[in-house]
Amino acid sequence: MIGIAFRLAYWIRFQLSFNIFKDDVYTSFSYYQVLSFVLVPTWIALYIFHGLYQKQYLLGGTQEYDRVFRASSISTLIVIVAGFIEPSILIARGWLLIAWPLTFFFPALSRFTLRRVVYHLRKHGYFLTPAVIIGGNEEGRWLAEQLLSWRTSGLLLVGFVDEKVNPGTHLFGNLFSLGTVDDLDEVITKYNIGELILATSAISSRNKQMEIFKKYGVSGDVNVRMSSGLYEIITTGITVSELANAPFITINKARLTGWDEVLKMFLDYAITIPGLIIISPFLLLIALAIKLDSPGPAIHRRQVMGMNGKKFFAYKFRTMYVNGNEILEAYPELKAELVENQKLKNDPRVTRIGNFLRKASMDELPQLFNVIRREMSLVGPRMISPPEVEKYQQWNINLLTVRPGITGPWQVSGRSDISYKERVQIDMYYVRNWSIWLDIQILIQTIPAVLKSRGAY
Repeated sequence: MIGIAFRLAYWIRFQLSFNIFKDDVYTSFSYYQVLSFVLVPTWIALYIFHGLYQKQYLLGGTQEYDRVFRASSISTLIVIVAGFIEPSILIARGWLLIAWPLTFFFPALSRFTLRRVVYHLRKHGYFLTPAVIIGGNEEGRWLAEQLLSWRTSGLLLVGFVDEKVNPGTHLFGNLFSLGTVDDLDEVITKYNIGELILATSAISSRNKQMEIFKKYGVSGDVNVRMSSGLYEIITTGITVSELANAPFITINKARLTGWDEVLKMFLDYAITIPGLIIISPFLLLIALAIKLDSPGPAIHRRQVMGMNGKKFFAYKFRTMYVNGNEILEAYPELKAELVENQKLKNDPRVTRIGNFLRKASMDELPQLFNVIRREMSLVGPRMISPPEVEKYQQWNINLLTVRPGITGPWQVSGRSDISYKERVQIDMYYVRNWSIWLDIQILIQTIPAVLKSRGAY
């Protein structure tokens, strides 16, 4: 793919007529062909250095793209430096300028395509590794729920192994207890297990945990994963490192600091400012339609929790009758549903134009002004209102380390169709794994989600 990028860069630079480039450069095709053979190993070496051929980064999504971009950028920088050091290396700056993004685009595209193919095959039962969870307690069942919902994980859960549960006991979904820890050898052989997932809270004995790792984690064909048990307090993941010859687990701080925050702000403004200029007449028409449909203001202000717990008013087009709470009193069952999920699928408080705006996700367009004011971001966790803080419990501290978003992983993952608990877990994943590529991916995925009105109400 890198070679294709170099060849296409040559064609664009020398065979298309672009007056922005100078003509007094070395244009021999054979020269650039030889140069490509020399440079491809440089790119591959940087890919290896960035771990792009390691198993944990293959099919890695946004983290993989981030590493591809860095490897391509550093490789390009090396070529530029080499050209300054050795004047005999004749490279057209226009060719290199074109080759740089192409050497990112083509490898990223090929990896994206490969990942989609593998994910499709996994959903149909191919390329799956049989796995068993050690621990049938609450943590073990939660791990099973997460892995079963993530159909592209590459793991095929076959059951649990637990000290306190009799073999054959139903534990979660279609999964049963397959035996005790002492039966692991038999279970591994019988079900061809390639992955052991240890729920740490299920094995209270440290010696027992160490025995499992010594027996299966050091050698052999079985991979051992251990749940950290720190899900509630981890913001952006953990790093395992050594200090003074002692192993430590470091809880990483928020990723959105320094240049990362500047980059995210640039993305927000680059889209929001031109977008507001283009759609401003449309916003006025929507406001007029709301005023004609029902009495009351066109804009609704809702107080929510912002970054670091700072409260602000989020703007939305009004989609409900002004006496909506009085209307809801006549529906006690719907009122109970609202308390549980913070959403109603069939909400009697919603106006006719409001129902359309919600389904088209247009009611949140005024939040673009919140983005301009740096109170929100285009992409981020769902907004939390002050009354919801208690319901989020141990997660609210983590979710408030970033600005809430107009769209987010919850919207492209099912939107209002997902449960409250799943919404929190998805938002936590976003906070832990943020990158500019993840934001771009979510923005792109939001378009079909909005067009299909999937889960919107």
